[in-house]
Amino acid sequence: MELDPRRLLVLHAIARHGGLAPAARALGQTRSALSQQLARLEREVGLALVDRSGGRLQLTAPGRLLASTGDRISRELAAASEQLSSAGGRLRGPVAIGASSWVLTRIAVGAVELLTRRHPGITPRIVETGLVEGLRRLRLGELDVLVISDDRETAVPLPPSVRARVLIEDEYRLVVPDGWQTPSGAAELSGRPWISAPAHTARARAFARLAAEHHIVPCLEHLAEHPLTVQALLAGQLGAAIMPAYFAAQLERARVTAVPVAGRLIARVLYRTSPVAGGALARAALEALRQAGRDHAEQEAVAGRAVREALVGSLRDPSEEDGRRI
Repeated sequence: MELDPRRLLVLHAIARHGGLAPAARALGQTRSALSQQLARLEREVGLALVDRSGGRLQLTAPGRLLASTGDRISRELAAASEQLSSAGGRLRGPVAIGASSWVLTRIAVGAVELLTRRHPGITPRIVETGLVEGLRRLRLGELDVLVISDDRETAVPLPPSVRARVLIEDEYRLVVPDGWQTPSGAAELSGRPWISAPAHTARARAFARLAAEHHIVPCLEHLAEHPLTVQALLAGQLGAAIMPAYFAAQLERARVTAVPVAGRLIARVLYRTSPVAGGALARAALEALRQAGRDHAEQEAVAGRAVREALVGSLRDPSEEDGRRI
């Protein structure tokens, strides 16, 4: 019998995190993908590895046995990674990480903790910045890493010697104040007030696309960039808005409509690839940010705040599709 060790790692993650959903978040995969891998593993061994009869998924005796094997594989891989890092020398030096206030409070602070624990020789420096100023600082070398919210269909080009990875991907939702009548189509909101955002932002680009498609002309356009500001304006019945689905599901005094909104919002980590030493520091910061993003998603789900999950994991960046550069 030949067993795929990757599926044993999946079983170990299910045992460690207590279920398919938290295991999927920890591994950066979807729940359905993990469920399929678990089913394949059960077919390979010809045994039930989990008990699905109760309210909570539990491992059977064969499942616990194979999960322990997955645990040993996981620890061996971690040890091998540590040995490779040691062989290549310890990373030392400063790394500047730029991000918006929302990213800083929810992800970047945790990433700094992870980064300094993994690489004590690295000195992270946090810079609060928006998209335009952050890109300028990245081009000038004042930042090594920049986390931005972007629109996949109109993603910003990358500066020279910069690469990007997608941290989170989410759908858009059309949201109206709870005192408004729910529209059956986007065109019904033409002539009504809207809560938009500065032109360079992902939300503004998504709104421009929707407005062009449905000939929407707002009678008044408020500008708000931070999600909490948008929430306050919605609560004040001041206009309709386009929001990422993850945020939209958590809004108070607002109604999420079924009107489709084209496009996808992505959180991207832009990082410098040169010089050699600086590039290694930036890549270490990238990995810490990705792990912090997964940890945040799991914490939100455990706390019951993740009414709808955004996709977190290995996602293709727009620059890998068309090679866009500044």
